[in-house]
Amino acid sequence: MWLLFALPAALFQVLRNASMKRLGHALDEYINVWGRFTFLLPWALLACVVGGFPTLKPGFYAWCLAFGITQTLATLALSKALKLSDISLVTALWKVSLLILLGMAWVTIGERPTALGITGVVLSASGVYLLNIRRARVSPWAPLAVLVTDPGQRYTLLAAFFYAPSVITIKQATLASDAAMGTLGCYLAASLIVSVLALRTSARHFRAIPRYWKEFVSLGLFAALTTILQAKAYTMTLSSYVEAAKQVEILFAMAVGVLVFGEAQRVRESVAGAVVMLAGMVLLALAA
Repeated sequence: MWLLFALPAALFQVLRNASMKRLGHALDEYINVWGRFTFLLPWALLACVVGGFPTLKPGFYAWCLAFGITQTLATLALSKALKLSDISLVTALWKVSLLILLGMAWVTIGERPTALGITGVVLSASGVYLLNIRRARVSPWAPLAVLVTDPGQRYTLLAAFFYAPSVITIKQATLASDAAMGTLGCYLAASLIVSVLALRTSARHFRAIPRYWKEFVSLGLFAALTTILQAKAYTMTLSSYVEAAKQVEILFAMAVGVLVFGEAQRVRESVAGAVVMLAGMVLLALAA
């Protein structure tokens, strides 16, 4: 049943990232992230009104605050990565966050994957190397070195590092309320945090919001749909399995990269690594 929530969340996540990439080129990453967090809130509030407000359990506000901090850091880094690198490569490489999530969730909330799941993680990690296989013609270490030397990929790895704890915290906030309220509370905290940053660094861009209002509204809608659906799935199984099933977004992202951003060459270079990563994630999904 949880797959019925995780798979649509993957599609909406690609559409959300595509909207972020467009706005990132037009404005900057701070106003971009502020727009994603803030324009998500009306849709999450609407979901709460339609579904009813739940009783909040102890710890809800603390989990929301922790999410606000980690998700702000992760999304700022992701927005910067999307601005510097192709969406197909960023989406695939970003999935190393699953490796971090497996270990962190095991230690903090006791989520223990099966042997099949661990096998899937190892296979998926090898896909990171293959994403840059073209550079191996220069040196076997080049694909690893570029993860640090290339700015876009460096920001992608930073986003992956902070994304893992954000998954854990929003899952706990959801368990202390429900999917809609967990989304609303967590992103309200994140919006307040990033608003301070945006006002200090990108105040001039607020004047451009009316000109891009359609993009901001669609960004908020896709972000809300992604978060509510995946939060619901988190309550049904291990968070790492939900993130694993969402790896179908790699295929969605490649299609968007080719059709919208003209990234056919980069997709051809990345397809082997993306397929290997996807195969690993399928094993993880089967482990559920």
